[in-house]
Amino acid sequence: MTRSPQPDVAALPRSLGVFGGVLLTLSCVTPASSLFIVVPPLLQSQGSGTVATLLIAALLSLGVGFCYAELGTLVPSAGGEYSIVGQLLGRLAGWLVFVISVVSLLVIPPIIALGTAGYLSSVVSVDPAVAGAAVMALAVAVGVLDIKSNALITGLFLGIEVLAAAVVSVLGLTHVRQPLGSLVHAVVPDGHGGTSPFTAGLLVSGLAVALFTYNGFGTAVYLSEDLRDPRRTVARTVLWSLLAGVVLITVPVAAICLGVDSPDMLATGDLVAVVDSWAGSTVGTFVSLCIAAAILNAVIVMVLQNGRVLYASARDRTWPDPVNRLLGSLHPRWGSPWAATLAIGLPGIVLALAVPIDALLGFTGVVVAVIYLLLGCAALTARRGRRRRTPAWRMPLWPAVPIVTIAALGYSLTQQTARDLLITAAVLLAGIGYWFAYLRPRSATHWVLSLPADVQEADNDDAATAAPLNGARL
Repeated sequence: MTRSPQPDVAALPRSLGVFGGVLLTLSCVTPASSLFIVVPPLLQSQGSGTVATLLIAALLSLGVGFCYAELGTLVPSAGGEYSIVGQLLGRLAGWLVFVISVVSLLVIPPIIALGTAGYLSSVVSVDPAVAGAAVMALAVAVGVLDIKSNALITGLFLGIEVLAAAVVSVLGLTHVRQPLGSLVHAVVPDGHGGTSPFTAGLLVSGLAVALFTYNGFGTAVYLSEDLRDPRRTVARTVLWSLLAGVVLITVPVAAICLGVDSPDMLATGDLVAVVDSWAGSTVGTFVSLCIAAAILNAVIVMVLQNGRVLYASARDRTWPDPVNRLLGSLHPRWGSPWAATLAIGLPGIVLALAVPIDALLGFTGVVVAVIYLLLGCAALTARRGRRRRTPAWRMPLWPAVPIVTIAALGYSLTQQTARDLLITAAVLLAGIGYWFAYLRPRSATHWVLSLPADVQEADNDDAATAAPLNGARL
């Protein structure tokens, strides 16, 4: 793809190392809020089979993580998946990824924020919509700060999340009531004291939500313009964040399944009540407050990440010129894409207040699966032509990893509800309309898919001589 001259958009300062990147990325995975908000519906529908579903999802996520690691070092852009797919599969494919990403980026933060009130209820009674809007407002305020301040703030919150996950794990493993074999020969509670066998069909039907449980490790590619030496650090940030997320989510889930008095307790989905049964209401209240902090932490990182996607779209001249100039501007003091952050965060406040946005949770799981599938397709093309000479981390077992990932994700999509698939299709059709009405006529001379200037210069200097980075050097 021939690059047009890069638009006049200021560059993000490269001030983040791998450790800070992992703190921010793992905060977006948000282990505690995933554990207490996303996992309970899985426990209700899959019982102790949730552990098996999460482990299969972890393997799929590892394949996706390899794709993120290679593609994120190959195309280190704040645009994330949309820049990667656009560079490797073409502009239309990249644009459609951007469309469904932006819609999901608009709805996921308020969905998560709405869960705050339930975990504050033991201390203060507050309307869920008001609590969700307040969390969104705080996240937007923090998101416009510089990246180092965000890494420090989210790192402190992440410590609270890890503590909550550790407390649940220790309590569950010291109050074991179910045999270890129940994780292998899993059963599904019916809510009336009975159980039914956990089947392969149930496992597959839960994969989209299980993938969403770990979703967030790809945040590292959105930070690639904040990270120093992104050709190396993006891959390390992706894979270390994924590994930590899998441990911090799956171990407590296994402890919960083993520690409940009966499998029927899983049917309620009330994990705080399970903690209360182990250690009393004081510990349960502490865990609840940790979860509320985890929710705020996750929303902060999502708003920060999402603002960078809009910033990248402005650099790519996706919108009319006045909009591009505004969204592409950086704060004079903090060096953050403040306008793009506000543009993506402020609507979330309105959504939390006025719309039953949590009804779209299934749709977000479908969007995640679609984006992962397209990343797998992009990974199959990443070693053709001039990309073969670009210095980048290379995944092991290529092309088997992306092929298996594509096949598994494609099959999991066939098992999702027609409603969620139709919503996704409607969003894609709207994106296709904008493509033909505005972007396609301007794609030859106006709309660009660009990389940061320093990356382009490094490519020009090094591509002829640099060897691919060895995956073992992580």
